[in-house]
Amino acid sequence: MPLNQLGNLTPELAAVQAEVEEYARGHGLDFFPTIFELIDADRLNEIAARGGFPTRYPHWRFGMEYEQLSKGYHYGLQKIYEMVINNDPCYAYLMRCNGLVDQKLVMAHVYGHCDFFKNNHWFSKTNRKMMDEVANHGTRIRRIMDEVGVEEVENFIDACLSIEDLIDIHAPFIQRQETKDRYDFSMEKKEKDSLESQRFEAKSYMDRFINPPEAMKKVEESTEEESPVRQLPEHPERDVMLFLLQNAPLNAWQASVLEIIRDETYYFAPQAQTKIMNEGWASYWHSTIMIRQGLTSADVVNYCDHHSGTMASSPTQLNPYKVGIELFRDIEDRWNRGAFGREYEECDDDAKRRNWNADAGLGREKIFEVRRIHNDLTFIDEFLTLEFVREHKFFRFGYDPGNDVYEIESREFPKVKQQLLESLTNRGRPLIAVVDGNYKNRGELYLEHDYSGVELQLDYARDTLENLYRLWNRPVHIQTVLEDSQAVVSFDGSDHSLKTGEPADLDDDSEDAA
Repeated sequence: MPLNQLGNLTPELAAVQAEVEEYARGHGLDFFPTIFELIDADRLNEIAARGGFPTRYPHWRFGMEYEQLSKGYHYGLQKIYEMVINNDPCYAYLMRCNGLVDQKLVMAHVYGHCDFFKNNHWFSKTNRKMMDEVANHGTRIRRIMDEVGVEEVENFIDACLSIEDLIDIHAPFIQRQETKDRYDFSMEKKEKDSLESQRFEAKSYMDRFINPPEAMKKVEESTEEESPVRQLPEHPERDVMLFLLQNAPLNAWQASVLEIIRDETYYFAPQAQTKIMNEGWASYWHSTIMIRQGLTSADVVNYCDHHSGTMASSPTQLNPYKVGIELFRDIEDRWNRGAFGREYEECDDDAKRRNWNADAGLGREKIFEVRRIHNDLTFIDEFLTLEFVREHKFFRFGYDPGNDVYEIESREFPKVKQQLLESLTNRGRPLIAVVDGNYKNRGELYLEHDYSGVELQLDYARDTLENLYRLWNRPVHIQTVLEDSQAVVSFDGSDHSLKTGEPADLDDDSEDAA
């Protein structure tokens, strides 16, 4: 039976939930207990503005996002049909004004998401009690605001949110460094520990005889001479938020706020890494359940209308629902026909490839395997084929500076696939790492952009450097590539500067005002 004792569904909707859940389990879906809440449109927009959580820390951006969602709904420009939270139990929200067919479709879609949350490897390290944790975060920040002041804390949250993309998305699965406490990083403590390790145990009244001050002074001097100068960090650190948390001159409340923002950023990261797969998987199962079991003859038109609206493609951007569901269907079809493996790949006869059918019957098993181990990047890299690109008319889109318009650049499969993969690498965000926390021995922060053909937006970069300065309290720099030349963008607390040229020129102290 579905777990809905905390929900507020009507008896009719509770019966629909039990029915849809039984269908979902019958197809092999495995999910946490799911609680559905029936709410009105304004409340749903309010929760959506907070990232899906009813209670979160207070901040002006949530109000701004609510206004945008609310106006879009009331003007008929957009509508949120469902929202589901990765938690144990899962929480899902239904809009009160939706018809019964829509509610059934949404429930089937939600169970697809819940199965994905529970079984996809990229969600395996997320906090399954995040609903409670986010509420605790809100309480902590409200207490800080009571002590410090709302405006000061909100301004600091602004600075933290501006760097929320500067994390290492693979850190939950790869331990790149030993876990260290931010208060253990002073060299003074390290030197004191090294010195203490060379003292002999002695009663207080005998200490000066067993550990003569003259001898201990020589030990201290030799330790200072032998201690190597260690770079901070020892290796480039992609988790800029962690580096700041451990090394920036933050007071207790600032460290607490930054830690909260970082925890929530890592919680949401897998959702950005699996947007196409997650929505495609949920859409695959809502269509399968509704078409095979959930529809009556009177429901077909309404279902088709709403499903087709969700799957509608745009000439300017990819629809993750559409790409995901079609690619899962393509995988299922290919593995059912046995259209994979060496023999198939080496076949050069187009007609034979199109009609290939070895009756392997492995399609359903394969899509469950794909759901378990892949993210969007590996999903596209592994399963996007030339035939799929041709069938769905994918193309490479780009800007033509000569005509000042965006237009189709290429329909060639390698270029289309490359552009897709580039847009999905690191969730489409630039790869940036801290390479020196004591640049030129002046305590300045030096970052490096792993340039892969896409330049940083200078206005965004400068705003981010200003916020980094607020956290670091010393000048900050980022090395990147602008117009095919090495460049360093800097902020010293009052002015921005930009230097371009060869690496040797970039180390010169003279800077050009930006």
